[in-house]
Amino acid sequence: MEQKVRFEQEYIVNASISVIYPMLSTPSGLSDWFADDVNINGKTYTFFWDGAEQIAELIAKRTNVFARFKWIEDDDPKAYFEFKLTTDELTNEVALVITDFAEKEEVEDAKELWDTQVDKLKHNLGI
Repeated sequence: MEQKVRFEQEYIVNASISVIYPMLSTPSGLSDWFADDVNINGKTYTFFWDGAEQIAELIAKRTNVFARFKWIEDDDPKAYFEFKLTTDELTNEVALVITDFAEKEEVEDAKELWDTQVDKLKHNLGI
């Protein structure tokens, strides 16, 4: 099995971190932009898209800073996806940094998918 490639995407999301963070870490927030529906049981999140489901475990988080998930079915032990919020000290711009892993030939498609999803997030935040 070929190891996946790590990549990051950064998006300026000028909104309050206390408003954005729940969109990245709670079932109701994630179902607003990331998936059709999300259920949670402890640290296990079940994501639903068009009748299909994928299960991820919340493996690390810091409130208002980041949430890191690992797909249960992912064979790559290093792979995860993470939503991290940063604030530029000079401009106070809030950025969402998404870290994900994909097969080398699928990285561009994965980036485009994140672009689409984050556009939906920004729309729902009114930015």
